[in-house]
Amino acid sequence: MTAPQRQPGRLGRALIRMLMKQAGIAAAEDVAPGFRLLTLESPEFKGIAWTPGQKVQIAMGSAFVARTFTPIEWDAAAGRTRILGYTHGAEPGSDWIRQAAPGNGCHVFGPRASLDAAGLAGTPVLFGDETSIGLAYALAATEAGRALQCVLEVNGLADTLSALSQIRLGNTELFERKNGDVHLDDIERRLPPLAASGAAFILTGKASSIQRVKRCLNALNVPSARILSKAYWTLGKTGLD
Repeated sequence: MTAPQRQPGRLGRALIRMLMKQAGIAAAEDVAPGFRLLTLESPEFKGIAWTPGQKVQIAMGSAFVARTFTPIEWDAAAGRTRILGYTHGAEPGSDWIRQAAPGNGCHVFGPRASLDAAGLAGTPVLFGDETSIGLAYALAATEAGRALQCVLEVNGLADTLSALSQIRLGNTELFERKNGDVHLDDIERRLPPLAASGAAFILTGKASSIQRVKRCLNALNVPSARILSKAYWTLGKTGLD
């Protein structure tokens, strides 16, 4: 059973009014087990310049507790954005995604800078996991990202494939997580030809996996100018970003 969401106190309410935008959930769609596509609307979203890779933070019942999401698209004319949420474990962000329903309200901070891939030279290769799919979709929709390749470590191949199919994101290789992270051995074997081709690498998702892939790229003498990284989560910590 999920605990009811905590209501903000007086200070929290004041900060929410000053810093956050009031939005409503217009649609909530189960696209695959563990994945939900949420549409948020707000008059305050209108006219906002958004760059793929920017993040929003949504209050979890308090201005001091928020979770970060990467919008997959932003319609500044309609005042609408969409996020693909992934539920992993029992924590505030996953609980909010599960409970989100049309008509519910929420408070949104952003969009603001998180990961800017615009300056990378070379064919983009995104490494990550289920939490990286929103970024992958947003980047793939840009002119520079049309050739984007994705390499993702995931908990369930079938569920992730279903989610990718529903949002029509292709050119993605999936590697199912294994005990001891031995699946990363297979991912490392994919890196030499990509590095030799001059690809630019965008590393996201789990912090320890990013560190391992980055060490491999360094050993392959990939210049730091061709590597961009942003950890979204790590074991034992919440609200990493």
